[in-house]
Amino acid sequence: MEFSEKLKQVRQKLDLSQEALARELGVSFATINRCETNKFHPSYRTIKKFDDFCIRHNISFENNGGAN
Repeated sequence: MEFSEKLKQVRQKLDLSQEALARELGVSFATINRCETNKFHPSYRTIKKFDDFCIRHNISFENNGGAN
């Protein structure tokens, strides 16, 4: 699964707007928007923030290919 798909899936699962997720991750709205539309590949730091966010919310992609 592409990072853009994971990002959007988690955001929708948690019923967050792109702006709200951006605040949660400490990144800009534009970063989230561009990542979701595959117009931008995030930095390692942004990916790490997203991974940590998923861990805090007990969301895993390894077991079933989708958010739990």
